[in-house]
Amino acid sequence: MIVENTQTQMRKGILEYCILSIIAKGETYASDIIAELKKAQLLVVEGTLYPLLTRLKNNGLLTYNWVESTSGPPRKYYVLANEGRLVLEQLDKTWKELEFAVHIAIGDRIPPQAAEPGNE
Repeated sequence: MIVENTQTQMRKGILEYCILSIIAKGETYASDIIAELKKAQLLVVEGTLYPLLTRLKNNGLLTYNWVESTSGPPRKYYVLANEGRLVLEQLDKTWKELEFAVHIAIGDRIPPQAAEPGNE
């Protein structure tokens, strides 16, 4: 149980960073964000994503545009706001610092290729 809790907390800790990074690539629909996270093996459901997107929007990091859809109601596409870009730059720096610190802390105990998903 302790391992699962720690794994969950680690994933939660990087989820916002990953979401901002995905949206930074360009205007993004929520289901595209979920697909990208799944591809990265960060499984997220809509019930987790939408409150996060709302919080990021309310904090001024995201904006959105409504785009008409040929197959249903208009879709909300998310865009990184200027403040979001600044925050993402800071998170990029923090990620590099953490990556370095973890690499130093674990040393040679886990070779990089062994840490990739599917190689456990």
